[in-house]
Amino acid sequence: MTGVPGTPAGTRRADGPDAAIGVLVVDDDTHVARINAAYVAKVPGFRVVGEAHSAARARALIEDGPVDLVLLDHYLPDGTGLDLVRDLRQSGHHTDVIMVTAARDLATVQSAMRLGALQYLVKPFTFAGLRAKLEGYAELRRSLAGGGEAEQAEVDRIFGALATAAGPVELPKGHSPTTAELVRQVLMAADGSLSAQEIADRAGLSRQTAQRYLKLLERGGRVRLSLRYGETGRPEHRYAWLPAGRPGG
Repeated sequence: MTGVPGTPAGTRRADGPDAAIGVLVVDDDTHVARINAAYVAKVPGFRVVGEAHSAARARALIEDGPVDLVLLDHYLPDGTGLDLVRDLRQSGHHTDVIMVTAARDLATVQSAMRLGALQYLVKPFTFAGLRAKLEGYAELRRSLAGGGEAEQAEVDRIFGALATAAGPVELPKGHSPTTAELVRQVLMAADGSLSAQEIADRAGLSRQTAQRYLKLLERGGRVRLSLRYGETGRPEHRYAWLPAGRPGG
């Protein structure tokens, strides 16, 4: 896997497992680059370490480091994004790459995959679309941080973190996106599954409200429901956030 974990030759990485992920935004359009950088800055756990509007400038910033992740446009004034990735790989740089581009022809998509791009986001996109890609990438880094070996289930979970996240859940009339986001944040921050009461307590909601939003998220494929049987024989419902692209059930 490219660049995670460890320090590839020629690239310095931020220290510590909880350090913010350093992102270089590369786009030939300065306005678009600023917008993308602002999006990145809004996602917890990420920080923008620079902007570049050409392949040459991007290469210089990567050489200088530390850059953990590059959001890379394909159409650059002095070459293509894929040419830059190919050059970096041949030079021993394994900085992670998410393509962010209007190029949607399958030949470019296939080349990006073969060169090790971890995600491919087609312009135009929303903040939610980019956030889902970044959160999937962060999940991947967490999965690989411990090193060692993995059983098949863990390997499947790691590859699931790279898949495209499910789209935003459509909220029925009378439901608050803010409340849905509160529940999402509680679930994503948890080490394991939680009961509806635990989620309600952490989100500052009533148990009934938490359950209502949990059912919506489960139906939308964002939450996995499991049952835990206690001594009474009555099962307790437990909820866990699904990594991006991982099917429920």
